[in-house]
Amino acid sequence: MSYGINNSIKGEKEVFLMKRKGFISGILSVFMLSILLYGCSGEETSVEEGKSKDKSLTVLVEGGSPAFTVAKETAEEFKEKTGYEVKIESVPYTGVYDKLKAEVASQAGAFDVATIDILWFPALASGLLPLDDLITEEVEGDLFQGLVEGGSYQDNVYGLPVWTNAKNVIYRKDLFEDKQNKADFKKQYGYELAPPKTWEQYKEIAKFFTRDTDHDGQIDIYGTTVFGANNGDTVASWLDHAAQAGTDSLVIDENREIIVNTEPYVESLQLLTDMLNKDKSVPPGAMEISSAETAELFWSGKSAMMIAWGHFYVPSNDPKQSDVAGKVGSAPMIAGEAGIGAVPGPWYQVIPSSSKKQEIAKTYLEFIYEKNSLFMDSLGVAARKSVFEEYSAKEGYEHLESLMTTLNAKQTQNRPEIKEWQQIESEALIPAVAYALSGEKTPQEALDWAAEVIKGIIPPQ
Repeated sequence: MSYGINNSIKGEKEVFLMKRKGFISGILSVFMLSILLYGCSGEETSVEEGKSKDKSLTVLVEGGSPAFTVAKETAEEFKEKTGYEVKIESVPYTGVYDKLKAEVASQAGAFDVATIDILWFPALASGLLPLDDLITEEVEGDLFQGLVEGGSYQDNVYGLPVWTNAKNVIYRKDLFEDKQNKADFKKQYGYELAPPKTWEQYKEIAKFFTRDTDHDGQIDIYGTTVFGANNGDTVASWLDHAAQAGTDSLVIDENREIIVNTEPYVESLQLLTDMLNKDKSVPPGAMEISSAETAELFWSGKSAMMIAWGHFYVPSNDPKQSDVAGKVGSAPMIAGEAGIGAVPGPWYQVIPSSSKKQEIAKTYLEFIYEKNSLFMDSLGVAARKSVFEEYSAKEGYEHLESLMTTLNAKQTQNRPEIKEWQQIESEALIPAVAYALSGEKTPQEALDWAAEVIKGIIPPQ
């Protein structure tokens, strides 16, 4: 019995202990679940609070550029629409590339949007967000040829264009329309004086207007200029003429064959060399001349024509900047045997793939695309054909008709889609142009030399 009684007491005690253990376990389970739920809830709240506290986009632009102007002008409206503040970081031209290159390497998420030169896509594409979904049929239909391609790399689109540009012929209307000049020119060359359409006309008109107007033995007005300065603008200017001479790709073909020393390139470099050294229809200091120096010569009345970026027409007619304001016209780029051709200079907005705010960054790109006319207001060019067409009817934008002709020309083409392009420019093409213009080498010799340098830059297939 004692056994029975003891077993009964023991059994009841075990039941009690088991119930108490289960109760405590239940309490502990509830407690742990509460902690877990609280932790998760706290973490989610923290993330959301973090997002709400940092409702901003960091936009990287070149200081003083149209991209800076438009970003600043539209920042308040974007904030009103989305609640996101636009933080603008502006740096010099090369600083944009340097900062983005560092961002690609570090993936720090320092920038959400940037505005970049077409030249930088091959080097930066690995760190950019593909934007193919933003290039709808409607968007593509409103962009000039080559613009989508220029913002792409290896079949992915990485940039939405904000403006494009090309060189045109900007000329002194007062000189071209002068009755005596017209009579003298026709007598000498046998055709009417008008803005040049071909290489031959360009050369002859440049020679005609190179003169000593005050008879002091010194040339005081030149027909035009030749770019020879140590920069990429010199290369682009020469390649404009190579495109006109008939090349179907620039410097390197689609099979990565080097074609820089073939006929179109030699002919175009010979054109520039002859104007400088044979015709002497351009200033002798060509090795120091590029876009800025050309514009200054033209604005001060010391040249009759300039082949310059289309938007240079706008300051040419500004009395605050130009002595020849009100006397300026614009014509399409000259044509070689293959027709009109030019190397465009578009800029694009991109999103670094390291951005933590990619969706709102895309919204910002679409927002700025809809504001494309602001780039026309700021710079005198834009990206959308519809904006070009609208502004071409307005006073002060007479250059747009000729610029559209140049941008739409069959031979107008982008520089090649290769990572080594900037190295090729600096180590091979700029020196080759300098060798030819200085007379140190013939155009053929200079370009044969450049071809050998390029072989050492491009890795073997």
